[in-house]
Order: sequence, then C-alpha cells, then structure tokens
Amino acid sequence: MKVYLKFDYAQLTKKIVQEKLSELGYKFNSIGFGEFNFLEKIPSSKVAEITAIFKEYGIEIVENQKSVLVQKIKDAIVEMVNSDKPLNIKSSVYIADKLNLSYAYLSNVFSEVTYTSIENFIIIQKIELAKQLMINTPLNLTEISIQLNYSSVAHLSTQFKHTTGMTPSAFQRIISKRRELSNKNNN
Repeated sequence: MKVYLKFDYAQLTKKIVQEKLSELGYKFNSIGFGEFNFLEKIPSSKVAEITAIFKEYGIEIVENQKSVLVQKIKDAIVEMVNSDKPLNIKSSVYIADKLNLSYAYLSNVFSEVTYTSIENFIIIQKIELAKQLMINTPLNLTEISIQLNYSSVAHLSTQFKHTTGMTPSAFQRIISKRRELSNKNNN
C-alpha cells in the first residue's frame, strides 16, 4: 500500500530541535522560526555536540550575521511558497515585511552570500513544490499553477522547463511510467 504524506518543514524542524535540546537537558525558548535562545551558557564543546546531532537531520547552526539573514530570507520564502493561502501581495513586499528590512538590502545580502537572486530562489522553491504536487496529489497543472500563484499555466510551464530542462507534461509522463513499473514489480 502506497501512502502519500504532506508535512510542514518548519514545524518538523522546530519539533526535532525542541526534542533534541530537551533530551540533552538544555533550557531554551523558541524566539521565532529557526531561532532558539539558550537560557544558560553552553560550553563550546557542547555546542560541537549539538551541531553534530543536528547535522544528522540536515540542520545546521548559523553564526555569521549575513548567513543568519540569508537563512531568515530562505525560511520566509519557504513559508511563503508552502502557504496554503494564496498571497495577494508581491513576494518582495512579503519578505521585506516579514523581516522588517528593505527589500533592496535583503536582495543585496542574499546575492552576496548565495551568488543567486531571491527571485531565482523563489522560482526554484515553487518548481520543487510543483514537482511534489505532481507526484503526491491528483491536482492538474491548472490547479497547481493557481496554488503557486502563477498568472497562468503557460508561465508555470515556462519556468518549469527553464529550471528542470523538461516540460511539466514530460515530468508527469516520467512519474506515470515509474508508477506503472513500481506497480508491476509489486504485483
């Protein structure tokens, strides 16, 4: 029996961090998405232990201030793209409002640290979500384009092909073939 899961990355990450820090006996509080404040001094040897534990889950402690800001931008983008509610504002306004900084400044820092633009990162996140929706839901391309705030299916298709090198239809055919093969192998 095949089961498809939908999960919230932010909630999952927060839960893992909280559980692991509690298991280690540390007192902390959650400040916001991706931010925790230790309520006691942590020796550097223990920070290395915490870092190693988090690394197993693909979570890393960020110390450089620009890197911290870039991570906050990425977190805001992931939250925005994965939101169940369509946004009625531009992504630049959403990100600037969320981080309470000018978009021009955020864009400059992001480009300086990642060597790509915020817009490109948004497109990549949207296309990754589109692929997940094609794989894990019965939604058609029109429904997916609406959910991801694209102006049209053609716009989604163009960005999808530019990012992945194939059209959404070709991607769906590959997924269908894989499912057929998987079903044959399981029977």
